[in-house]
Amino acid sequence: MGCCQSSFQTETHPENDQTQQQQEPQNHSQSSPGAVPDPAVANGVPSFSEFSLADLKAATNNFSSDNIVSESGEKAPNLVYKGRLKNRKWIAVKKFTKMAWPDPKQFAEEAWGVGKLRHKRLANLIGYCCDGDERLLVAEYMINDTLAKHLFHWENQTIEWAMRLRVAFCIAEALDYCSSEGHPLYHDLNAYRVIFDEDGDPRLSCFGLMKNSRDGKSYSTNLAYTPPEYLRNGRVTPESVIYSFGTVLLDLISGKHIPPSHALDMIRGKNIILLMDSHLEGKFSTEEATVVVGLASQCLQYEPWERPSTRDLVATLAPLQTKPDVPSYVMLGISKYEEAPPTPQRALSPMGEACSRHDLTAIHQILVMNHYKDDEGSNELSFQEWTQQMRDMLEARKRGDYAFRDKDFKTAIDCYSQFIDVGTMVSSTVFARRSLCYLFCDQPDAALADAMQAQIVNPDWPTAFYMQSVALAKLDMQKDAADMLNEAAGLEEKKQRGAKGS
Repeated sequence: MGCCQSSFQTETHPENDQTQQQQEPQNHSQSSPGAVPDPAVANGVPSFSEFSLADLKAATNNFSSDNIVSESGEKAPNLVYKGRLKNRKWIAVKKFTKMAWPDPKQFAEEAWGVGKLRHKRLANLIGYCCDGDERLLVAEYMINDTLAKHLFHWENQTIEWAMRLRVAFCIAEALDYCSSEGHPLYHDLNAYRVIFDEDGDPRLSCFGLMKNSRDGKSYSTNLAYTPPEYLRNGRVTPESVIYSFGTVLLDLISGKHIPPSHALDMIRGKNIILLMDSHLEGKFSTEEATVVVGLASQCLQYEPWERPSTRDLVATLAPLQTKPDVPSYVMLGISKYEEAPPTPQRALSPMGEACSRHDLTAIHQILVMNHYKDDEGSNELSFQEWTQQMRDMLEARKRGDYAFRDKDFKTAIDCYSQFIDVGTMVSSTVFARRSLCYLFCDQPDAALADAMQAQIVNPDWPTAFYMQSVALAKLDMQKDAADMLNEAAGLEEKKQRGAKGS
């Protein structure tokens, strides 16, 4: 709770916050695309870097539809996915089309520009990915939904007045910071762009700092809510952002999405009470409401030069912060988010550890050391079967073993294939060894097929499952790989208990 309190105790002194804003980015920026990312993490936010497509596929379960978190497809033409990195950090991944950004260099430069920004009021951009036709942005993930969800689709309770004032102030701070850092343009500012972190504190999504496309539309919402000058010339200016902030103020005041022209008619007619959210009746200060309505009216002026600056927004809203000591999650009426501890996994054997790390060299050493002990008793040959063909087959296996030991994996594949193709004798170990050879030769599909054959030959053999886990991971099927690893560890545990019992 202390961390929530400290976040707001100084908010009535915006000049203090301004000093912090000017200092913050200096420690976290990167100079240009291609620069080596600084691994340091400040305030829990990693520095900006490039992600591999494989990492983002693994984090989002191959961009599963179950991981889509954008609330409105028509208002967010580029999908946003929830994901989790290997370090257990949650991320939000925004997927663009190649048509939106055909030039990967231009996309990277735009992303690096936004990636330099770091502020407590932003859901910060932490990386990007350009791989083939893919164009992706990676940001901090905010666990507690959007302002639109809390205002328009609330289930338990509506947002109290003091919290609405806090939201307005925090977003004004975010816009003022961005403006002071040379990023005054924010595209399509609306209630879906305001999101709440684990403490319930409001943040501004960094995705709006970057256009939906190199030269495409900047507004995807209903044209009734777009700035008048954008309708005239299709360009977004810093003053256009102020207009959009005015529409967010209307949302906060009314609890509804009211077209600005209609709201302005009500304001001119001094029908402020009619404009207020009926759920707030008797629970707000008329003086404060008058100030906020007046600010919204200024933001929504037809002529851009008549609108206030971001600094004016902060200065007007700062004195209205009346509950600096109350944590945001309390005012939102939600529980404080606590990360659940990871599900305890079974203790892994050396083979399990090697497979969980995808350490092919360590797996190779273990298979060499184990030799064929797991095949014992699976092939009882009669005297009649000891033919010349049989001797040739065993010779092929022996040559495969020598090649396998010496890490000549292509030769090992050829020799083991000769042994397998004869079919007189089956060996789960040979299938496991050839599976690893295929992995070393970057053929994960063939590796998976061999690991599955090893399981058919020896259904309860943990190594067969471990090898499947590694092959699945190489095929970017991370959830299946994790399940298979856990199953292998369970079989190993069962085997050990059986050995102790006997």
